[in-house]
Amino acid sequence: MKNVHISKHPLVMDKIARLRDRRTSVADFRRLMGEIGMLLGYDALANARVKSVKVRTPIGVAHSMALAQDLVFVAILRAGLGMLDGLVRLHPEAKLAHIGIYRDEETLKPVKYYVRLPEEVADSLVVIVDPMLATGGSAVEAVEIMKSRGAKHICFICMLAAREGLKRLAAAHPEMPIYAGVVDEKLNGHGYIVPGLGDAGDRMFGTN
Repeated sequence: MKNVHISKHPLVMDKIARLRDRRTSVADFRRLMGEIGMLLGYDALANARVKSVKVRTPIGVAHSMALAQDLVFVAILRAGLGMLDGLVRLHPEAKLAHIGIYRDEETLKPVKYYVRLPEEVADSLVVIVDPMLATGGSAVEAVEIMKSRGAKHICFICMLAAREGLKRLAAAHPEMPIYAGVVDEKLNGHGYIVPGLGDAGDRMFGTN
């Protein structure tokens, strides 16, 4: 899977280990998600296009490089919201979008219920975030939604991925870079990543 990039950053591994711990509080869980989002986003945004610009400093003119495209951060609701904080800290000027998809508990297939996007995304770098890549169904659907709206430059970020979901997403969109914190081996009968960290949305919002 040439389009898959697994983080080797010590801070990413350490923070994910803390997320996995069932004793981690809601407040710490939220903070860690944002920090991991920032660290993974740093790698993903290395692909953003840049252009030459001239900047007048207090002393003279500097030949510099600046972003040549807008950035759009897309959260897959609801757990993806937890990673937006870190990405926004990296680039506060980014546009934010939301895609609501839930997984049918019986069929494990994605069900779309909400989409809110900027009007123009064709020339933007679109970064889709979802902390857990389990079956891969929601991620594949989210990427297809963005492509249907004209997005041409897309990458995907997750904290934890099951090998099955990673293969499915990479095969469905082989041109798209995928950035993952860690990869777990399997899913259980309910489609949850094992050993995983439980339901990221429930742990982030303190719900059951």
